Amino acid sequence: MIRGLFRLIGLLLLAGAFIFLVYDGARSIADQTLRLTRLGDFWNDIHQASQRAFQIRLEETSVFLWEHVAKVVLNQPACVVLGVVGIVLLVLFRPPKPLIGYGRD
Repeated sequence: MIRGLFRLIGLLLLAGAFIFLVYDGARSIADQTLRLTRLGDFWNDIHQASQRAFQIRLEETSVFLWEHVAKVVLNQPACVVLGVVGIVLLVLFRPPKPLIGYGRD
């Protein structure tokens, strides 16, 4: 059951990545320049206080994690980050291959 839940989350993240890809493509065509939505900008648009709280909590734990991991991830395009996380979830929680030649009694 947990495997199915994580696969569903992976599929939803892939759908979100596709939506961001189409949205960024439409904006790029309209502006005639490459326009990509960064994950940090999207998070700010959704709920700015939670991103600031996450930053404070992570800096209390380790400044290195905020500076070299979280900032790098938040500066990447949202479609890429959502797509990679979705694919990783789908691959990690795929159903096991059926055994061939063994009885399942």
